[in-house]
Amino acid sequence: MLSYSKISNPLVKPFKTSFGTQLTRDAIILTYQEGETRAFAEAVTEEAPLYGYEDNFTVIHMINSHLKGIFSPELEPYKFNEKAAAYRGHNMAKGVLEMLLWDINSKREGKPLHKFLGKSKGYADVGVSIGMSTVEDELKTIEQSVKLGYRRIKVKIEKGFNLALLKAIRDRFEDIPISADANQGFTRDDFRLLKKLDQFNLVYLEQPLPLEDINGHALLRKEIKTPICLDESIESVESATNAIEREAVDVINIKPGRVGGLQNSLDIMEKAKENDIKVWIGGMLETGIGRSFNVSLASNTMVNMPGDTSPNFRYFKKDITNETFEMRDGRISPYKGPGIGVTLDYEFFNGIQVEGARLID
Repeated sequence: MLSYSKISNPLVKPFKTSFGTQLTRDAIILTYQEGETRAFAEAVTEEAPLYGYEDNFTVIHMINSHLKGIFSPELEPYKFNEKAAAYRGHNMAKGVLEMLLWDINSKREGKPLHKFLGKSKGYADVGVSIGMSTVEDELKTIEQSVKLGYRRIKVKIEKGFNLALLKAIRDRFEDIPISADANQGFTRDDFRLLKKLDQFNLVYLEQPLPLEDINGHALLRKEIKTPICLDESIESVESATNAIEREAVDVINIKPGRVGGLQNSLDIMEKAKENDIKVWIGGMLETGIGRSFNVSLASNTMVNMPGDTSPNFRYFKKDITNETFEMRDGRISPYKGPGIGVTLDYEFFNGIQVEGARLID
């Protein structure tokens, strides 16, 4: 049986980016049950199509109207991708089903997902993403994050909230690895302003321009010394290849649920490795389900930068999984149980569920 649930889990505190302020994680969770075995996956969409054109409504529509007809628990993930290629776009909808198949297949083999994927280091280097607040509040959060051992600090910036913030950070923390994420908040008219960010010795500047403007990122890359990281622009293997071939990128943020799942993520990692492009695994404020997929992938030897794979407590007072990640010395280890290695706290899960339905009997 395949079913979905939509949950609304409050965040520890508001998470502000140039897209807006997020108060809850409104997530679509898929469950496949066969006998006593349950497999899970999480769509990375939200209620509104602010990050991309997909949202929670379109994911359920695509699965109900099109993708469930090609889904089978017997499929290997790459076989599902071959069938799903008939439908244009909607990689977040495709990705949640593809990742569900990875959990099903790895549980069937009795292996933890990170080992089933292969090339696992057995750990993932952890960075933290900090939402916009006042400069003083962000400095306090950064200080706490440094004490906790995070291996990279990422702050969100937008027009009018960049130079002063980064100067204050560098004045207080001269040597820590800092990156800045613009979430598409600038345009080609802002090259002179973005060039000023070179003085802050950033690890990279993430997605400064609109996701469609690959050529603009290539032009900007020639104008500034700070490495360019692409995030929203990387929606598929093809878009990653395009960015690399146009010399528009130094670093790629791979979000498995956005690019169509784990197989596409692995393919992007291979392409990046061939072209000396660094990669890390990003997150979308996922619950413990999506976070477990991300940590498993981030443990791959081809991932060579800290990612946004913070422990659950960083974003949620309480998570839907019984298991929670712990960070030691800036690293997280994937769970040892079969598949993604999580079980649900159904009392809490049912309490925050706002809708749900059976998709396949």
